[in-house]
Amino acid sequence: MDVGEEIRIAPSRDISEQVVLFAFFVASLILSSSSSYAEERCLGCHQNPGLTTEKNGVSLSLFVDSNGYKNSIHGTFSCTVCHNEIDQEKLPHAEKIKPVSCGSCHYQPVQDWLASVHTLDVGGKGPAASCSDCHGKHDIIPVADDKSPVFRDNVPKLCGRCHTETGKAAVVVGKSVINVFTDYSQSVHGKGLTEKGLVVSAVCVDCHGAHDVRRSKDPISRTNKKNIPSTCGACHKGIEEKYAIGIHAFEGEETKPTCASCHSAHNITRTDMPDFMMQIAYQCGTCHSDVASTYMDTIHGKANILGYSRVAKCSDCHSPHDTHRVSDPKSEVGPGNRVATCAKCHERANKRFANFLTHASPENRDEYPILYYVHLFMVILLLSVFGFFGLHTLLWIPRSLQSAMRKKRKGKQPPSQTYIRRFTLSERLTHIFVVISFLILGITGMMLKFAGTGWAQFLVKIFGGVQAAGHWHRFCAIITFGYFSYHLYQVYKNKVAGGQSWKKFLLSGNSMVPNLQDFKDMYATVRWFLFLGPRPSYGRWTYWEKFDYFAVFWGVPIIGISGLMLWFPEFFTMFLPGWTINVAMIIHSEEALLAVGFIFIIHFFHTHLRPESFPLDDVIFTGVIPLERFKEERPTEYKNLVKEGKLEENLVGPPTEEMKKFANIFGFSALAVGIILIIFIFVTFFAKL
Repeated sequence: MDVGEEIRIAPSRDISEQVVLFAFFVASLILSSSSSYAEERCLGCHQNPGLTTEKNGVSLSLFVDSNGYKNSIHGTFSCTVCHNEIDQEKLPHAEKIKPVSCGSCHYQPVQDWLASVHTLDVGGKGPAASCSDCHGKHDIIPVADDKSPVFRDNVPKLCGRCHTETGKAAVVVGKSVINVFTDYSQSVHGKGLTEKGLVVSAVCVDCHGAHDVRRSKDPISRTNKKNIPSTCGACHKGIEEKYAIGIHAFEGEETKPTCASCHSAHNITRTDMPDFMMQIAYQCGTCHSDVASTYMDTIHGKANILGYSRVAKCSDCHSPHDTHRVSDPKSEVGPGNRVATCAKCHERANKRFANFLTHASPENRDEYPILYYVHLFMVILLLSVFGFFGLHTLLWIPRSLQSAMRKKRKGKQPPSQTYIRRFTLSERLTHIFVVISFLILGITGMMLKFAGTGWAQFLVKIFGGVQAAGHWHRFCAIITFGYFSYHLYQVYKNKVAGGQSWKKFLLSGNSMVPNLQDFKDMYATVRWFLFLGPRPSYGRWTYWEKFDYFAVFWGVPIIGISGLMLWFPEFFTMFLPGWTINVAMIIHSEEALLAVGFIFIIHFFHTHLRPESFPLDDVIFTGVIPLERFKEERPTEYKNLVKEGKLEENLVGPPTEEMKKFANIFGFSALAVGIILIIFIFVTFFAKL
């Protein structure tokens, strides 16, 4: 029986059949006049709660609730209207009687049922679902009554009696969707019905039919792939019309998606909820894997992976239902509409901005040669730096261990009372700003670069989400520009105070600019590593310290300018082509990885982790170094200070306990954060091998 339909004579195939049915109903009305007599005789036995029979080894109750029957839609009929083989005058009737045929009155619904999946025998116990399983037996009430099991509000629970993990449908061989009722209850349709009381919300029969429930493989099934758009379109008419004119419109191709392909069947969620929006790229990626992977490499894709649902996704640019080919003038990403599409998020988008290569892959040399060679250069730079200084570090370790063992044999020396000032307060404060900003920039940048990892997902929660992490990243970028500008001012100030020309100032012994002596020191140091010569006599700055310095000095403008291009793409594309944003992304990402790796591995070893200074060299935090250590590590600078008569003015006492405590807490915290981040990155790289 269709939901909402009361008992009626179904149209039959010829006039003779209609005459027979009409005669049957006339007879029924006549017989119903003696219903009281029939009820009295039938219920004399059947209102006994203990009356049972046995079928297939199972005891079945034959009890009939007289009140339920009288109040049912069949309450005015005599029992024998349905049980027509029983003679009211010849009781008790036979022990076994034929099952009631609802088709005598409800011809078409029964014909539909006979062709449905519910006629399947489940475990040798008869049909999967019969008329009485859904409508009841003797207590059937009108469909419009909210107490009816087939009333709209009650349909999901009715179907859910079988379509759950423990229900009858779970034992059907080959059935893949089992826990339907639970899935539906959590869906937008289920919640609309139960939480908001919207009786217009789709229920089982709206999609599957009431009596003609068929397998989805059946061509005339409402859930067959070719019929799904019209099934959903019964409620979502406007969306069906958009879908019909789009490239995804189903025209017999099994590869084309339908509503259920993207929204699922039973656990449909609201499209404006994060759970749905976070899955859009993955959903589109089931068909468009190549394009989806390039999306995941963009800032949009990485932010989406990290849980930011408001970032642009496939459906924001390509239109979710009336998707068109890029060559189609109606396409939202076509040349004529691209600026307007970008402007939905980027209000100041221009034509150059809209030519950003959204799905470009730097590994595709044929289509994107510029991106390919920029990426190749950055990879070569990264490998060269890590290769050179990795080997440099490995060669250093034996000598470093030898020096540490020599100090150990001397025994613990009494703490020095004479120190020499190595860094000014201004330089120490600048370094603190460098450390804080670099750590936050490194963490927030690397978790975006490696967005798909578990540790990145964990870190983004600590920062309060992707948007908050982005604010932290930009704030620390401003700090970086600030200390870099201050440092340039200090360089200029020192040059002016010295009264030297720029050439003489930059090539002096105290300058951070590499000179010929640095190359001589590097050659001599390698010979010392290999036990082929003495250790060089280093001056104010060693060659590796100068490299550390220029790693930052080079990195800040390179990472900074590329970062500004990513921060303000609309501004830069006012005079630069859109593909330069792609170049900026490659440079920013790879240079940041180089900086993080170099600082947290090479610089940490040079300064803190080699055995002579392990576990922490606090000079940069306290600003002072014991005189004995200074003589040993910087013999040339010591001689120059003595020669120039400046040694005495730089001698100071030991740092205060408060200063030492701050140096240990701040220094060890920074070391720990950097080392942990490097471990995360290494684990990620090895996991890909």
